Amino acid sequence: MSQGLNELRQRPTKKPADGEGADAPLLDNDSGKDKSSVHFKLGAGDDEPASTSPRLTTVDYALIATLTALAFFTRFYKLGWSNRVVWDEAHFGKFGSHYIKRDFYFDVHPPLGKFLIGVAGLFAGYDGSFDFESGKEYPAEVNYTAMRAFCALWGALMVPFAYLTAREFKMTRWAALAAGTMILFDNAYTVISRFILLDSMLLFFTVLAMYCFVKFTNQQSRPFSASWWLWLFCTGAALGLVSSVKWVGFFIVALVGLYTIENLWDLFGDVRMPVATYAKHWAARVVCLILVPIAIYIASFAIHFGVLVKSGPGDAQMSSLFQSNLVGTDIQKSPLEVMYGSRFTLKNVGYGGGLLHSHVQTYPHGSKQQQVTCYHHKDSNNDWELFRTREDQDALPPLADGQTEEADRPLQNLKHGDTVRLVHKSTGRNLHSHPVAGPVTKTMNEVSCYGNSTVGDSNDYWTVEIVDDLKRGRGASVNTVHTLTTRMRLRHKNSGCLLRSHNVNLPQWGFKQAEVVCDKRKDRDHDVYNMWNVENHWNDRLPIADGSHFKSSFFKDFLHLNVAMWTSNNALVPDPDKEPDQLTSQPSEWPLMQVGIRMCSWGDSDIKFYMLGNPVVWWSAAASLVAYAAIWALSHVLFQRKISLRAWQIGAPAWTHFIFVGKWLILGWVLHFAPFGIMGRVMYLHHYFPALYFTVLLAAYVLDLVFGRLPLVLRAAAWMAVLATVTAVFVHFADMTFGLDSPAGDWAATRSWVSTWRIRD
Repeated sequence: MSQGLNELRQRPTKKPADGEGADAPLLDNDSGKDKSSVHFKLGAGDDEPASTSPRLTTVDYALIATLTALAFFTRFYKLGWSNRVVWDEAHFGKFGSHYIKRDFYFDVHPPLGKFLIGVAGLFAGYDGSFDFESGKEYPAEVNYTAMRAFCALWGALMVPFAYLTAREFKMTRWAALAAGTMILFDNAYTVISRFILLDSMLLFFTVLAMYCFVKFTNQQSRPFSASWWLWLFCTGAALGLVSSVKWVGFFIVALVGLYTIENLWDLFGDVRMPVATYAKHWAARVVCLILVPIAIYIASFAIHFGVLVKSGPGDAQMSSLFQSNLVGTDIQKSPLEVMYGSRFTLKNVGYGGGLLHSHVQTYPHGSKQQQVTCYHHKDSNNDWELFRTREDQDALPPLADGQTEEADRPLQNLKHGDTVRLVHKSTGRNLHSHPVAGPVTKTMNEVSCYGNSTVGDSNDYWTVEIVDDLKRGRGASVNTVHTLTTRMRLRHKNSGCLLRSHNVNLPQWGFKQAEVVCDKRKDRDHDVYNMWNVENHWNDRLPIADGSHFKSSFFKDFLHLNVAMWTSNNALVPDPDKEPDQLTSQPSEWPLMQVGIRMCSWGDSDIKFYMLGNPVVWWSAAASLVAYAAIWALSHVLFQRKISLRAWQIGAPAWTHFIFVGKWLILGWVLHFAPFGIMGRVMYLHHYFPALYFTVLLAAYVLDLVFGRLPLVLRAAAWMAVLATVTAVFVHFADMTFGLDSPAGDWAATRSWVSTWRIRD
């Protein structure tokens, strides 16, 4: 036993036997050195510094070409077979249509991916007229196959970049080939790339950002060289692109940010580095990793606003001032000065705020009076009329001879401090509040519609408080209400609470519209959700305002839209009024792939797609987290007992590289997975796909460590067994990836490996 320990400590030099040097398999290592005892050289030649990229050879390029060809085959095979709208094509195909028609829409995701889908549709000859109703058959004039092919392209390109990233992590060609093959033959990655969705773009830009990041880390021995600048800039550009497709991209931004902080801290400890050089490191990262991504992200919204110039279904999510500049809107055709007797709509100033709304339905509890809500669509139930209080009305002088209507009285501006009565145009009832708990937010007062022109009380009265005006500023001189630009509060006369709408939705009895309450909290005057502006305005006695008065700022619109996206995304919560959705899942079910997703109708003769990963890939990826931790723990035991190799010690290059690879891959997985554990929004299996990528790379790396201990022949056999198994399982489940037109129950008989997979009823 002691003799064996001494051999491990001393590791005597051994000359390679015949056949184990230059004739070693090409996939093992650039150098072909013997690694039959312990494998810690991870693909780079012995003469290459740890901080340089590996030299790619003809073998690498041949493998990349083969993987890429297979990737295009799997992503494009039978792409147009199903001629119906599948799964979320109903959303993202429709969003692409809006870009072609140039009408404004609203969605919770940034615009880049949807804009690119629109461009693809335009080049495919699509005119934007199809409504993309879920399950509907595509008409002959919609080249949906070309639009799917555009999305499939991004999914195919993931594969070669997975190989290249593994090589940048200094893995052997076998390990890089395994990483590429696991991405290539994962059924989930394949099926989600084959439809008009954002996910293939999100995944590709995540893979690209990771590749550029690792490529940059390998340039650290040559700071400020051309390659150093190139890959730093490319990393920032990739971060901007992935963040502009979905906000999930911010997770890899966080990963690169954490590396940058660590890297700058390490450089700070280099006392020989001049201060000017250290400042240059900071400046380079600020420009490339902060300003470049921000510029790309903002540019995607500039394109979004520049293309979508027509009024569309998403108008109400934006500010009234923004809407007034859209082609086809009637908001600009409004008088400027708001007068008593005017009819108007009131828009909540809060981000994503809706229009003050009422309808004949009543609250099922509380006062059981007529509901008041905020609604994000144009509707006659959004219209309100402005009247004086009953007491002020009675105090007016009588109508002169020949004056038969209230409209014949002299016009009078709505001013700061006026106490008014707002009457719902459709039902004739008064906007009303009283000390009854709100329908959802019980700490605030209910707002309802009550009475009519003769029946009512002082709880129908509201005092106007002008906050400011986007054109005139603020101050004593701003004392009249203007359409669109004046922000005001409506304070309940009796209780002093403020009319409020916030991002709380009513249950189904309130049609999921936004709750409106009266905020009785103190010091809430500056809360934008307690502010309102007049949007549409009608008064036949007043001239139409000059359109030049209504101009919005790009950056205000940019900020408003992003906050609206955030609040709407947070509002995507599970619906307690419905049965549990069989499409949704919990994060705890994802790593071991305990669930799948039916992507379409499930009739026997329907072409069916089931989103489920390759079990070998997913389970190996999950196991790699445990395996890496076990290797780390075992190594520390060996370190403590002084029986490890000199090349495998704390501080040695091999150990440093082991920590580097594991740290950033595991942290990438954590950053892309853990946030879903604290989110309240509805979640689906595909939310795990970016996180999976990091564990696939980790699985290849762990296998590289383990198989590196084997003799060359056994090592090659082990790798080939991995590749064959991944391929065979992919083929076994391929029908659900490319489309199944036979009864799912018969097909699933040998494929329901986990009882919670709902492949069959």
